[in-house]
Amino acid sequence: MKKIITILWLVLTVLSVRAQIMDPVHFTTQLKDLKNGEAELVFKATIDAGWHVYSTGLGSDGPISATFNSVKMDGAQPVGKLQARGKEIKQQDKLFGMEVRYFENAVTFVQKIKFTKPKYDIDCYVEYGACNDQACLPPSEVQLKASGASSLAESQPEQQISAADTSLTSPASTVSPAADFGSDSLAANLWTPVISELQAFNGNSAPTESMALWLIFIEGFLGGFIALFTPCVWPIIPMTVSFFLKRNKDRSKAIREATTYGLSIVVIYVLLGLAVTLLFGASALNALATNAVFNIFFCLLLVVFAASFLGAFEITLPSSWSTKIDEKSESTTGLLSIFLMAFTLALVSFSCTGPIIGFLLVAVSTQGSIVAPTVGMLGFAIALAIPFTLFAMFPSLLKSAPKSGGWMNVIKVTLGFIELAFALKFLSVADLAYGWHILDREVFLALWIVIFGLLGAYLLGWIKFPHDDDQHRTNVPQFFLAMASLAFTIYMIPGLWGAPLKAISAFAPPMNTQDFNLQKTVTEAKYKDYEQGMAAAKAEHKPVIIDFTGFGCVNCRKMEAAVWSDPQVADILNNKYILISLYVDDKTPLATPIEVEENGQKRTLRTVGDKWSYFQRVKFGANAQPFYVILDEKGHPLAGSRSYDEDIQGYIDFLNKGLK
Repeated sequence: MKKIITILWLVLTVLSVRAQIMDPVHFTTQLKDLKNGEAELVFKATIDAGWHVYSTGLGSDGPISATFNSVKMDGAQPVGKLQARGKEIKQQDKLFGMEVRYFENAVTFVQKIKFTKPKYDIDCYVEYGACNDQACLPPSEVQLKASGASSLAESQPEQQISAADTSLTSPASTVSPAADFGSDSLAANLWTPVISELQAFNGNSAPTESMALWLIFIEGFLGGFIALFTPCVWPIIPMTVSFFLKRNKDRSKAIREATTYGLSIVVIYVLLGLAVTLLFGASALNALATNAVFNIFFCLLLVVFAASFLGAFEITLPSSWSTKIDEKSESTTGLLSIFLMAFTLALVSFSCTGPIIGFLLVAVSTQGSIVAPTVGMLGFAIALAIPFTLFAMFPSLLKSAPKSGGWMNVIKVTLGFIELAFALKFLSVADLAYGWHILDREVFLALWIVIFGLLGAYLLGWIKFPHDDDQHRTNVPQFFLAMASLAFTIYMIPGLWGAPLKAISAFAPPMNTQDFNLQKTVTEAKYKDYEQGMAAAKAEHKPVIIDFTGFGCVNCRKMEAAVWSDPQVADILNNKYILISLYVDDKTPLATPIEVEENGQKRTLRTVGDKWSYFQRVKFGANAQPFYVILDEKGHPLAGSRSYDEDIQGYIDFLNKGLK
């Protein structure tokens, strides 16, 4: 038992800190001579869990497609188009309004060529785009250089040449970036790296993931705490504690056994979280957040859970399971018997804990974190196990504990309303993905208004369900909960006419789905060139906010729709800052290609997007979008950086910090 707990603790405590520079795609390249006057240029990639690389031929209106580009093709010429090999995934994208194709885990891009001379000299590259659910990388390149004798020269053996991965993974540069884009002192100052200054503001780390895991733990803990007060769990606590006290004359031994019982509960539910993780895997969990089929399934699942809590039926496991486990616990001794007793509790209480556990696992699984289900179940199990140990240590507390009664059914019904509300959230994701427009923002809000209005009416005793007491009366806690529910209902009503409703912006569909909207807030950058924007900032004596974005950046569009549309955010960005949007996938050719050296390798910047992507890496040590940073007119940071996060108030605080 101790070994199991130790292993689980180690798994949960070894959490990585997200770095600013991301390198999720790793390439090897090869020229493969086919011995018939033709060859294949092979670009083979492995993709980190949670990331995906877009396929070929997606069109100009979609995300970044994989494309083949040649710098030099002496003695050879391309045949046909770039081919993508691997398990291609097709999915309707709600923001681009089109079907996109991409690869997870691995992909191989192959360009066929035909030799035209006995000797060849090739310099080429594949440009590709990669994203996860929180960030997109700028257009990246993997280069292949090869030279030698082709199969046209009969005396020469087959040539196979491998090139190392040339993806840029570090902000370090061996040349001054200002030297490449202007030699005047202003340019030199504006391009000077400020990575260490930015890290000082950020605290040298990006705590988003670890903070998210803590929030998941707290959510799980609250779920377990609520489960305690359901009719399937609360009455079992005094019975179980009394059993341990009666079967052991030695009170210290009774406390040890009750503690072991509590730890067994923790192990059982954490193993359940691990099972979900192992069953789906990291990439599958990451895909759940936007997969329409899964979201429809989750919606229906939560509706079933809600109906169960409202009294339509009970979700129970086969009684033979709990009977067999209970018999096994009686026929064994020691730690195994106590563990089997805890397992029996999990089976018997499933009709109440099952919907709560299901809701929790659905919610955390769609966040895409590989450890989220385990962390959530850890919090749930700890909350569930504490009373058994606490009451065993202090049996006198049982006398003051609330007695079982109709109030526990009120908790179940309240949870039913809440699960019904969250079911609509998952249906909304599917609705946006398929473009059905059956659950636009005002329809979603209307349903939530009805749900929480009915919840308030129930808590006041105006509505009754099958398992409620006939003489049920509203008590003081229910009265205050009813007030909160009805107040929340009234708060949502202005949203039907376009009020932003910041408190539920993370749940409601985006504002652009609103058919009737009285709010007309537009935020758009006046400058899309860094030097021009900085010159304007110096003339107007305003701070600068740089928005590293992309035409194919999904999460950039989400931020603009959910955060920039907020009136307060729009007012600050439009009137108090110089807003500069730099598109890292802008294909406009530079007047003159620029040679730079990065990570000991030379690279050519050919487009405006290449320039801004390189600028983001060398100056700020980051390569993902969206990425926001606030600067003074000399190019030094005034606050930390910010990435994808739809917390409107957090974004306002970020902007105000820069102004101060």
